[in-house]
Amino acid sequence: MVKDSEIKTSISPFAIREGEVKNFDGKDGYVSMNQIIYKINLGHINEVHFKIMELVNKFEFITSRQLFQMLEYMNVDIKSQEKLNNKLEQLVKSKILTRYYFSSEEGKCIYRIYCLEKMGKYLLNSKEIECRWQPTDNTKPVALIKKRLAGNQAIIAYMRKVKTFDSYCVKPVLKAKQLGKVFKPYGGSVKLSKNGKSIDFLFEVVRREEDWEKRLDERMRLYKDFYENFVPNDSDFERPPQLVFICEDDKHMVEVFREIVKNKLEIPKLQLFFTTDLKQNEESLKKSMYEFRLDEETKKYKMENVEIKLLD
Repeated sequence: MVKDSEIKTSISPFAIREGEVKNFDGKDGYVSMNQIIYKINLGHINEVHFKIMELVNKFEFITSRQLFQMLEYMNVDIKSQEKLNNKLEQLVKSKILTRYYFSSEEGKCIYRIYCLEKMGKYLLNSKEIECRWQPTDNTKPVALIKKRLAGNQAIIAYMRKVKTFDSYCVKPVLKAKQLGKVFKPYGGSVKLSKNGKSIDFLFEVVRREEDWEKRLDERMRLYKDFYENFVPNDSDFERPPQLVFICEDDKHMVEVFREIVKNKLEIPKLQLFFTTDLKQNEESLKKSMYEFRLDEETKKYKMENVEIKLLD
């Protein structure tokens, strides 16, 4: 598998492309549970396949590369990316998983996205693994899926590259008390721990989808409510987590911050951090964060790189 640092591209694979659509790349037709049980009895579907199902269930949408990195981190003997792709093909043919790809006027994307099928839910339930999948989950639009994929990439990067990595949550649940709404950061969260102290990072993924500015404003009002009314142990956080915006590129970081300031949606006593998809591919994440500071002389904001030693 190509290392993160060897990936040469100036545009994130999870960036929004004009006119992009999701295409079905799974299997049509009918597969019975008896056929699947027969394959399990023969050992053609084994514990490694179940580990794959569990990860797909947890992340909802995930690429084969991300799956390989997760399995490798979990010390599952998967051999190679090619071996994993063969197992994924088996699961797709058995209608346990299904598969999609994105296409636009620029052509097809180079990766495939995997998600659960009905048979996958039945098999996970048989092992008493919680699975809330329902068929409508697979109908989510391109932007939402890409937000999930960008969030996956950040979680996996922290898991593999940060020594202080402690744990992660794909879908932490936050509550905006005044607005009476429950919401989830699009990119999940990670916890870092060192010498008995810990810090949590919430990843809010922003894409240049249609009306993205309006959507960002709505999300920021929820975050503003959550932070302004935060008390210890809200959403299982001992202290307010650090909010990080994962943007498509450097220019997008500026656009996102400008939108927040323009609509007066800054959060008191909370410094907002910004990063991009491609910065998660760097060997060290120590310099992957940026913030905007107000220059007292010019009264203008400047984007500055933040060195966070805890991310080394």
